[in-house]
Amino acid sequence: MRIGLLTGGGDCPGLNAAIRAVVRRAYELGHQVLGFLEGWRGPIENLTKPLTPDSVSGILHVGGTILGSSRTNPAKIPNGYEKILENLRKNELDALIVIGGEDTLSVAAELHNRGFKTIGIPKTIDNDVYGTDYCIGFFSAVTYVADAIDRLHTTAWSHRRVIVVEVMGREAGWLTLYGGLAGGADWIMIPEVQPSLDELVAHVKRRYDSGKRFSIVAVAEGVKIPEIENKVKVEERDAFGHVRLEKKGIAMRIADYLKEQGFEARHVVLGHVQRGGSPVVFDRLLGTRFGVAAVDALQGGKSGIMVGLQGISIVEVPLTEVREKSPRLVPQELWELTRVFY
Repeated sequence: MRIGLLTGGGDCPGLNAAIRAVVRRAYELGHQVLGFLEGWRGPIENLTKPLTPDSVSGILHVGGTILGSSRTNPAKIPNGYEKILENLRKNELDALIVIGGEDTLSVAAELHNRGFKTIGIPKTIDNDVYGTDYCIGFFSAVTYVADAIDRLHTTAWSHRRVIVVEVMGREAGWLTLYGGLAGGADWIMIPEVQPSLDELVAHVKRRYDSGKRFSIVAVAEGVKIPEIENKVKVEERDAFGHVRLEKKGIAMRIADYLKEQGFEARHVVLGHVQRGGSPVVFDRLLGTRFGVAAVDALQGGKSGIMVGLQGISIVEVPLTEVREKSPRLVPQELWELTRVFY
């Protein structure tokens, strides 16, 4: 077979591990691999890069993606899907492996529905793709979040401040919850649970009254707080229609509210550094397992599925289910775990 490969959406650590695994496994089985550059822009504009075992040598530990990425949405481009299918056929490809989050994988599902053999691999630091316990990039990002909160404890304690830490996460709070728990945050706010500024203020006051005159608040960027939502309207959106949450400034606005209540407060936006750097061991292994499993699925004649991880086992999930049921949200029992430590 001739197999196409692309990475779409936001970058994250572990993508190159998956690319490497796809290429190594494919060549072991006698197949060829053609990479598309810059996400879905690649097959739309026919931007390609041949991939061989030599070209992917030494990239296992490297962050980002050697193929580049983008948030290009074929549905928003005139004849976008037709251009993709035309270029896939022009390059004489038999199948396409797509590495991405829910938006990227929804495009993969559409290509399968249009008759082209397609396999998905889940990646996103948000960890919110349906059908898999973990996505490529999550553990590397959450390790950085926990480390950042660790470091902020000392400056918050030294200056007797409340520091509000903004973590990525549009609809799901996996990154904030895991990072907050591991870093010892004193209050955690995620999109799945309606937050209350009054409860936050009361908690910080209780800490002050008990002698703990500092606090770390971890908040997901997608959290919606009525008192703030009514004041802020963000119109800028990406190609898939998502609001540009960095324009909302949720951490800054929570810190401003705490200042109004008499606290010394600051905010920190972790931003895109959460996506950067070398992948931790878990993401290197996960990318490796997913890459091999994707090629094996094609070898077995499969199409229209995403390879995922459930427990310690690789599973196959229909891309139509991934598209319809994402995002995967934090369950109530995990949220209740955070309350033990407040």
